[in-house]
Amino acid sequence: MSLAIFDLDNTLLSIDSDHAWGEFLLEQGAVDPIAYREANERFLADYNAGTLDMAAFLEMALKPLAENTPEQLAAWHQQFMASKIEPNILPKAEELLARHRTKGDTLLIITATNRFITAPIAERLGVDYLIAVDPEMVDGRYTGRVSGIPSYREGKVTRLQQWLENQELTMDGAWFYSDSHNDLPLLEQVEHPVAVDPDDTLRQIAEERHWRIMSLRD
Repeated sequence: MSLAIFDLDNTLLSIDSDHAWGEFLLEQGAVDPIAYREANERFLADYNAGTLDMAAFLEMALKPLAENTPEQLAAWHQQFMASKIEPNILPKAEELLARHRTKGDTLLIITATNRFITAPIAERLGVDYLIAVDPEMVDGRYTGRVSGIPSYREGKVTRLQQWLENQELTMDGAWFYSDSHNDLPLLEQVEHPVAVDPDDTLRQIAEERHWRIMSLRD
């Protein structure tokens, strides 16, 4: 039995859930239609290029959580799951999760998308453990700030190490599935790195290092 770690966006899902949530907010008229859309697209391009300013992105991404009530956010998230997430859960991703589950592996999703967005997705996928960006809450309301270290790039390694200490688990025989070169710091830490429908940079590195390359979209 080993630890099986999964990136979420464009790995288990065929979309980026962070970007899709931004599109959903635009559709609800909950954010500025011009400025927010421009920023949402720019930050996605920066992420893909490996140049994302995470602090600037989170300032934008977490602001709508602070500006709306928990009740409104929960109602929106239900709609978001039905309209944006459910159609983009990859059947082969669920099969992959099931294979590791059957082996008795411990399943963990680790993502740079915030916990408000991703916790219901992890629950839908039947994955009990989630490491995500944690939005700060005070007196039951989001503040728009981040709690702790964002789980992005090297931050994923740091957050995973903290989680392992609390769980009394090790990385022995661990797997990590990801599509993104942004996840190289963690891919380099595991015994079984797997590039899933990888971006061009990750594909090249995976080929050079003879890592497994697979598709969940075929």
